[in-house]
Amino acid sequence: MSLTEDQVQQIATLARLKLKPEEHAELVDKLSRIVDFVDHLSEADTEGVVPMAHPLDVAQRLRPDAVIESDERDRFQENAPSVTDGLYLVPKVIE
Repeated sequence: MSLTEDQVQQIATLARLKLKPEEHAELVDKLSRIVDFVDHLSEADTEGVVPMAHPLDVAQRLRPDAVIESDERDRFQENAPSVTDGLYLVPKVIE
């Protein structure tokens, strides 16, 4: 599939790129080759191929879900101008 110069200009506009007129021909060729390559890949037989999230067969190591800090909310809220029931009170800004 060959892209037209208008299509490349539209792609450049969507990508917020400002192209010089002398760049158009080169980009039309390069982007057309990329689209042709993707079309070529879509012809591959993928019947029976299981989708995978990662090419390597690895498992993610996770740390234990344990509390490592103490609750110091009351100490932190001592500096707040207004607190009720452990919640910070702020002035109303929207009516």
